[in-house]
Amino acid sequence: MIRLGSGRLDRIVAVGAHCDDIAIGAGGTLLTMCLTRPGVRVDALVLSGGGSEREQEEQAALAAFCPGADLRLSVDKLPDGRFPAHWEEAKAAVEELRERTEPDLVLAPRTDDAHQDHRGLAKLMTTAFRDHLVLGYEIVKWDGDLGRPAAYQPLTPRIAERKVRLLQEHYPSQRHRPWYDREAFLGLARIRGIESHARYAEAFAVTKLTLDLGD
Repeated sequence: MIRLGSGRLDRIVAVGAHCDDIAIGAGGTLLTMCLTRPGVRVDALVLSGGGSEREQEEQAALAAFCPGADLRLSVDKLPDGRFPAHWEEAKAAVEELRERTEPDLVLAPRTDDAHQDHRGLAKLMTTAFRDHLVLGYEIVKWDGDLGRPAAYQPLTPRIAERKVRLLQEHYPSQRHRPWYDREAFLGLARIRGIESHARYAEAFAVTKLTLDLGD
């Protein structure tokens, strides 16, 4: 497996269309980075769920997924499933995030995600953060939109199990969903692990990557 290091990561931006998107798509990666880099700054933005039970879930969940980090979370109130009709508000939120952050890494939805909210946010991120490494995470769903990822973050068994446990503990509002269970999350992580010669992994799409191989 070909490995490229990212250099020092002191500042991370993580965005989601809905509360739980970040944790589902990149929770293991956040745990890995925050546990190995105490004090790393994580600016997180979620576009929907503000002022509701889901915001409270997200506050507690991301604190657990980012142990020891300087976490700064904003949760907006755009209506779930209606982002295309609220493009200006979504764009303004992303641009405000860009103005106050200069991250070393951006975690965001994939641009080819089947959910219109995920896809719309992903397209905003790749234009607002043009000169940054943007990794597009995947979210398992009934649409069957999982593709062939280009980048992988291996997860230790301890981290993979911790991710699944935190998802179950911190998002009780989602437990009724037929796909929201241990087998789905750990199964996908196992498949991505096989693809990356690891036990478990999270996978990401990369829209554009500039290499620096001369030094």
